[in-house]
Amino acid sequence: MKSGSNKVTSLDQAIKTLVPDGCHLSIGGFTINRNPMAAVYEIIRQRKKDLHLYAHSNGQGVDELIGAGCVKRLEIAYAGSGRFAPTCIRFRKAVESGTLQVEDYSNYQMTLRFMAGAMGVPFLPTRSGLGTDIIKKSGFPEELRAADKKLPPRKLVTIANPFGEWGAAPKLVLVPAINPDVTIIHVQQADQRGNCRIKGLTFADVEQAKAARHLIITCEELVSEDYLKQEPDHNQIPFIQVDAVIPVPWGAWPTACYKFYDYDPEYLLSYQQVAADDKLYRKYLAENIINPAAQSEFSERIPASRRQALAADSETGYATGLERGGR
Repeated sequence: MKSGSNKVTSLDQAIKTLVPDGCHLSIGGFTINRNPMAAVYEIIRQRKKDLHLYAHSNGQGVDELIGAGCVKRLEIAYAGSGRFAPTCIRFRKAVESGTLQVEDYSNYQMTLRFMAGAMGVPFLPTRSGLGTDIIKKSGFPEELRAADKKLPPRKLVTIANPFGEWGAAPKLVLVPAINPDVTIIHVQQADQRGNCRIKGLTFADVEQAKAARHLIITCEELVSEDYLKQEPDHNQIPFIQVDAVIPVPWGAWPTACYKFYDYDPEYLLSYQQVAADDKLYRKYLAENIINPAAQSEFSERIPASRRQALAADSETGYATGLERGGR
């Protein structure tokens, strides 16, 4: 698929083809910024299960996938949505009930792990984590590591600096590479071949994209190849990495997409209440995601008044007049 000139497809087909049950999946975004929510909801609708999920520091996307029962294991630095959920609610419930296995790393370690995967090397060295229990405590048992060859045999390895005293680092931590079966990220602009432009902070999305065996891109705008060639230094992901491109305006909502729209505080506050109650959450999934009516044009789920309130200011990239609601 990567060699084709036109990779534009439907979201349901991309998920059906590239995200099988049990796959190792990575999603981009950071807390409540640029989560690939349209793809997350499609994964839930298709009732994918037993996913091994990777994320850098993600919020809404991770929480909804876990809440819907799609995720069996998670590797992450932080699962939270800022003040709306300092710790993701369904994530916490799953950990406390023992239905989710989690292995935690620092933010920098997760970035390095994706970078190692993108570089094609088995690990990268760092000092991040020295003196912490992140190194000592593993979330996955040895028998799981032995059974799943996609997992490294050990979480982290501490070694003496092989150059001796040179470099002022007597010890180093080796972090293992991540090579997901598939990564899904949401970008502002892409062309039909898969060249991508991310505006604003990229977080670890570029490393996640390049580390994956397959890559699904959802985008706000499908633009021409000539348009992206006008400022090629603003493009981060080349077409050779990409398997599928799906134009989905508002595809990160209710999280933010810089220069297009802000996060939706009304939705996130409402979700906070719903996610805390098992019965209400099951109703939420049935009515808002699994219901066939929810499979229409993604942006149609958002009332026009909310789209207007969330629309980004052209200069700042944020919704400057948005009522965010204090607590």
